[in-house]
Amino acid sequence: MGSIRVVARIRPQQDQGKEGECIVSTASINGVQPSQPNVVRIPNVKNENEVYSFQFSSVYDHSSKQQTIFDNEIAPTIKHLFNGFDVTIFAYGVTGTGKTHTMRGGKSLADRGIIPRLLSSAYRRCRKMEKDSAGRTSVGILLSYYEIYNDKVFDLLEPPEKRTSTGLQLRDNGGKTVVVGLTERPCESLKEFEKLYDHANISRSTACTKLNANSSRSHAILCFKVVVTTGDEVRVSTASAIDLAGSEDNRRTDNGKERLVESASINKSLFVLAKCVEALSQKQARIPYRESKMTRILSLGQNNGLTVMILNLAPSRSYHLDTISSLNFANRTKKIEVREIENEPVIKGLSRAIPTLMGPTIQRQPLRPLASNIRNTAVGDRAIFRQGDKPMRAFAVYSDKPRNSSVSIHPNKETSKHFSPLKRPSEVSTFSRPAKRRSPDRPHRSPISISKTTIEDMIEKKVTDILAARALDPSSTPSVPGISEEVKKRLEALEQKIDGQEDGREQGLTFLLMAKKYTLRGEDKSALRMFLQAREHFPENAKLAVKIERLQSKLKGCQDDDKGSDRITIVPASNTRAGKFTGKPPKSTDAEADTRYKGRQLIDDDYQEDETAPFSDGGYDSADSFRYRTKSKKASKKAISSGLEPNNETDGPDTPRTKRLLSIVNSRDVGQIRLLHGVGARRAEALLEALCGGEEGDGSCQVVVHSLAQLGHLRGVGFKTVEKMRSGLVGT
Repeated sequence: MGSIRVVARIRPQQDQGKEGECIVSTASINGVQPSQPNVVRIPNVKNENEVYSFQFSSVYDHSSKQQTIFDNEIAPTIKHLFNGFDVTIFAYGVTGTGKTHTMRGGKSLADRGIIPRLLSSAYRRCRKMEKDSAGRTSVGILLSYYEIYNDKVFDLLEPPEKRTSTGLQLRDNGGKTVVVGLTERPCESLKEFEKLYDHANISRSTACTKLNANSSRSHAILCFKVVVTTGDEVRVSTASAIDLAGSEDNRRTDNGKERLVESASINKSLFVLAKCVEALSQKQARIPYRESKMTRILSLGQNNGLTVMILNLAPSRSYHLDTISSLNFANRTKKIEVREIENEPVIKGLSRAIPTLMGPTIQRQPLRPLASNIRNTAVGDRAIFRQGDKPMRAFAVYSDKPRNSSVSIHPNKETSKHFSPLKRPSEVSTFSRPAKRRSPDRPHRSPISISKTTIEDMIEKKVTDILAARALDPSSTPSVPGISEEVKKRLEALEQKIDGQEDGREQGLTFLLMAKKYTLRGEDKSALRMFLQAREHFPENAKLAVKIERLQSKLKGCQDDDKGSDRITIVPASNTRAGKFTGKPPKSTDAEADTRYKGRQLIDDDYQEDETAPFSDGGYDSADSFRYRTKSKKASKKAISSGLEPNNETDGPDTPRTKRLLSIVNSRDVGQIRLLHGVGARRAEALLEALCGGEEGDGSCQVVVHSLAQLGHLRGVGFKTVEKMRSGLVGT
């Protein structure tokens, strides 16, 4: 096991006026020579006196040369490449820090980057190996070059017009990620490589931004395979040189619409790479490689071989935050462990094993294309087959048994066997597939046929026998647990509810609801009457008794207060319905004063609700809801409270409908009264209140209606309403 080697390189400062002063410095620790530093120092963004230090394998400042970096960091990996190890080299950094210059370089010999120098050293080593082996070893190089643009893979060795909108697909093969349909070109010399490489770089996606005149808009991956053949042994190793696109801050790059899409794709893939590095450094179980195609191809920590990371840094203050972010990423990357495993060689021309007579070791011949002469022979032999014979197969899958060439075809005999010329003889004719062991001859059994009726009779008989056995054996019968007292009480309560024994509860709840409405309106007498009616259905309710007691006390107190005050009177209005309260008695004769002003009783006599006014939804909020008028001398309160006498002159003998109507009214059942034609909820409440009226509102004096005329004289009813109620009972 080894770790990723991280090398930091600081580019020269370009324009001090635009980029600011240099804030990145190098140092040497742990006994390293001062000429080769290994520490990068950078101050804190918020506190200049605090300095961060990051230690790497090597650090190169702005004065370092391309040749120096290659000789110290890349050249030692070439011998491992030819010994069967895979090598991965990638450059990381923000945009404008010199990644492409480090990997590709310039045209001059001194400015050549890592990729041209790596291929040059590989070709020199190829020639050396072939020369030292005196021709027994041959070395070949296969080149492939592709880019990841907007998370799509495109082949750079193919012309751009052959690209598809979806790009090339990725597949897993033996633990490695491969690009399906990628072109591999053999390169025999360095000149041929430079020609292909320069032509492919023209197709790579680049653009101009505010921070970089030639910014890479894609991740470029150059792979070349080294194929070493020595006799029958073939060893393949792969070197990958990756030039990653730099992360961008769109506020600084001033990107347009197309550049913004590219920048978003680049930043997303680099963010996924940071997540993979974080998960690897913390040794998590899941590594999110598949969230981006770049991380899936790079596969840090999964590839078996040597990995070198070149961290490109900008020394200027304008890159301060980006530099610290890149240093933190590299510091986590150097902790990733990789398996340095040598690729196993492949042996050519391996002889086939001799098959045995037993088990799965028997080898079968694979498929191979049919020759044209065999096809023609098969067509000619079809003419000798009889019309009823089974058609011959046009292909041969396996042939395990040796073919006897001495057997001839006899078309005239029915027992003759036809051998297809498409089948090949087995290469090993001394062995054959072992025959199956034949069982001794058994007498032929005719199939048993059972009808559906027979099956049903058998099932019924079986079930009957089982039930009879259980009935005879009492121990097999499961004991039924007894029913507890609580369950019995619940069952009785449910039975009572179903049988209709709780019908009175519903009527009692109706009285309570009406009492609540009267209480909200301030009509305490009516509320008391409803509470008294509800007490008959809930005799043991303590709360109801408390409410009745409070209302009675309240009404009694009001009566005592009214008896002590003689100055407050009610003066009926002449032109308006609403009464007018004054502190002085009205001007009238002495006889009227003696009759109308006698304490609380005179006030009660002067005040009456409109008996014929229907109940409206507006309630008693307005002044027009009440009428103050003097009581007629002919009508008396005693007559209303004791009940109206039937009018024998207008009423004849009661009809069934009349009897039915009077029985419903005298039952005082709110539910039945509401169902009468022309009677609503409010009219039913008024009718029930008139039927249950008393002197003090306690329900002691109840009216019994004996005729339709008496019913029509009740408050809130009227003769038209009685006629509607009676006509509604036509079907009863």
